[in-house]
Amino acid sequence: MKKFKLILLSVFLLVALGAALLSAGAWYWSQRPVTMDSPRIDYIVETGSGPATIARALNEAGIHINSRGFVALARLTQLDKRLQAGAYEALQGDTPRRLLERMANGDMTQTRLTLVEGWTYKRIRQALQDNPAVRQTLDGVSDDELLARLGADVQSPEGLFYPDTYVFVPGTTDYDILRRAFHAQQKMLDNLWAERDQQLPLKTPYEALVLASIVEKETGHSMDRGKVAGVFVNRLKLGMPLQTDPTVIYGMGDAYQGRIRKRDLTTDTPWNTYTRNGLPPTPIAAPGRASLLAVLHPDEHGYLYFVSRGDGTSEFSTNLAAHNRAVAKYILGRK
Repeated sequence: MKKFKLILLSVFLLVALGAALLSAGAWYWSQRPVTMDSPRIDYIVETGSGPATIARALNEAGIHINSRGFVALARLTQLDKRLQAGAYEALQGDTPRRLLERMANGDMTQTRLTLVEGWTYKRIRQALQDNPAVRQTLDGVSDDELLARLGADVQSPEGLFYPDTYVFVPGTTDYDILRRAFHAQQKMLDNLWAERDQQLPLKTPYEALVLASIVEKETGHSMDRGKVAGVFVNRLKLGMPLQTDPTVIYGMGDAYQGRIRKRDLTTDTPWNTYTRNGLPPTPIAAPGRASLLAVLHPDEHGYLYFVSRGDGTSEFSTNLAAHNRAVAKYILGRK
């Protein structure tokens, strides 16, 4: 009996020692840097991926890891229940434990895309297409289809996307970024419209968006925005045509080659504010918050005309004779 107890004790000690050695080996392995094909490797964890699938994705990406060890470590630490789908990066020196913790914490890689104030929808779409981190899903999708998916009740996507810097995870779709920009613009416009001056000759938030897009293209000088908006508001109140070159350029489309000729001003398009009174049917670009504010709270003055001085600022006039003198001075170079 005594001998049997000694045998049992020996077996128990051997098992305990084996478990301890196994545990120590596992801990040692989990703390050792993984072998990588390059110092930095991006990889994707798809939705619904478990530890085994993730281990396979790591190896396929060039992050060499023991699959069985990775699965066992994930389960022993219970991090397998917290692994999040997304885009990640592995860095030289990362250990299996660090890789697991990063995915459990959702510490995803991120990138940025800036949509610039004054960009047209065409330019915004080009920026999305040119960004390698954006997953393209809108090729072949018409403007009408896109507007329907966004829930927009207008006929054109122009001006609907708020110009801002958007941070996103690589692999985010072009539609998701546009959706974020669309809702940001709608929220901004609704909030500012609710606090607008009450005497404006604008009936809807969309009309404010249209006018703000014109102000955005007419001046980049912050001190002049309110004055420029005031000129257009004065003209709308008097029933005068807006006569603004950026709308003509927009209506010309690809025919515009860098300058406007006299015949361009007299060639009618829906956006030609020389041949048509009132606002054009759509915005001509994406206006920023400053231009929206300028339109909804324009400066009160008697100016009906303005012309660029060539330094980013504008010369304002109350009558045509003074305006013609300003044009002669700043555009034609006469004194």
